Amino acid sequence: MGAVAARRCVEWLLGLYFVSHIPITLFIDLQAVLPAELYPQEFSNLLQWYSKEFKDPLMQDPPVWFKSFVFCELVFQLPFFPIAAYAFFKGSCRWIRIPAIIYAVHTITTLIPILYTFLLEDFSKAVAFKGVRPENFRERLTLIGVYVPYLIIPIILLLFMLRNPYYKNEEKRKKK
Repeated sequence: MGAVAARRCVEWLLGLYFVSHIPITLFIDLQAVLPAELYPQEFSNLLQWYSKEFKDPLMQDPPVWFKSFVFCELVFQLPFFPIAAYAFFKGSCRWIRIPAIIYAVHTITTLIPILYTFLLEDFSKAVAFKGVRPENFRERLTLIGVYVPYLIIPIILLLFMLRNPYYKNEEKRKKK
């Protein structure tokens, strides 16, 4: 009973993560790649506030490499979010294992260069980053704190799919 309850808790955490990711992707992240005319002024203002408050140079003036990550978020991840939310809220959906592993690995892979940039980029010399940018270590850590949950949850997802006995073991089908 304890293992089932623990599995359901993690599934609910993952379901909430995917549900919460839908509006963030639609209303904030995709502004980096979609035409500004698609967004009401309130969403543009929200992005401008966030970019300046957290000194996020990637969202102020996104470089091409970052836009490629956001484009992948639009094409591959966004369609996956409601499917994953459904699977994890419903629970016991073994079919989500392989798509969840693919999502987790892809997301982890994209977050590494983003976090590396925030941590080690010399923004004072970088011509690619215009506007407000983190100027000290504390500001860099604050910005990293915004992004790091999008690394931690996919790591949890990956480990959960790889290690949880329920998802790890394929259901044996009866031979006729």
